[in-house]
Amino acid sequence: MKNPYDEVDEEVYKLAKAAVENSPEKRHDRSFFIRRLCIGSRRADAVIAALQRDGIRLNSSLPMNPSASNRPYLFGLLAGLFLAAALCFVAVTFTSTWVRLMESQVVKVTGSARENVKSDLVVWNGQLQCEGKTLQEAYTKFEADQKKLIAFLGVKGFPKYSASPVNVRDVAKRKRGPLDSEDESVPERTGYQLVQAVQITSPEVERLPRLAADCLSLMADGVVVQTTSIEFIYTKAAETKVKLMADATEDARRRAEEIAQRGGRKVHELRTARMGVVQVNPLHSSATSWEGNDNRDSFEKTITATVSAEFSLK
Repeated sequence: MKNPYDEVDEEVYKLAKAAVENSPEKRHDRSFFIRRLCIGSRRADAVIAALQRDGIRLNSSLPMNPSASNRPYLFGLLAGLFLAAALCFVAVTFTSTWVRLMESQVVKVTGSARENVKSDLVVWNGQLQCEGKTLQEAYTKFEADQKKLIAFLGVKGFPKYSASPVNVRDVAKRKRGPLDSEDESVPERTGYQLVQAVQITSPEVERLPRLAADCLSLMADGVVVQTTSIEFIYTKAAETKVKLMADATEDARRRAEEIAQRGGRKVHELRTARMGVVQVNPLHSSATSWEGNDNRDSFEKTITATVSAEFSLK
């Protein structure tokens, strides 16, 4: 009888057929017996198929050599895991190498620029104060003192000013408390005090500050004017800050070129730049703060700007 599969060895086929026909075992046991007889799952499958073609019924629904058939899937799973691990290792190695390479191709520097300026605007803040035993007496004196102050400011060349609402305060002194009181002394009102804030803004940065000393002459007329503060302002600070940022960037590039030159490299281009906090300090001061200084006490100031820059090398 001709074997229906070319790859089936004739002697193995005959031996398997004889063994199956003479075996009293069940059909699925016969299939297992054939697989044990044959070497290799493909060879056993070919023999079983040939026997079925000859009319010998075998139970082929059972898996053919389960351990052998599952082995390729196991090998594939292991190969996939090894491949994934290898890819992760290569990615980490490549990334770290790339980072080190990029870090070696850049230089980070901080540039600074400063400029000394003079204030072009001054703000004088003062208070007009007067007292009276009664509220009416205090108000009458306040009106008289206010007229004298207005005339004084006009003579000094500062007729324009701004005034806040009048603030009324109690004037009190301490006296001994009643015998049955727990407090040794209690406040006793002796009069009223009227206070009004006055502000003058002027570009006369040299004349207006002298007003603080000139106001002392009003005390001869019984007018009390107290200087609370004098603020010196530089109105072109915004434009100056922009200019200083550009100068600080140029300074950063000069520093980067100096570093690169000493290392045998050249600066290629600016990659990143971060503006620092601008500091406005008294003249020649280098004080810093996180929020930035804004000095208004000094007539002359020093404005400082910084820029943190990163340059690529070639």
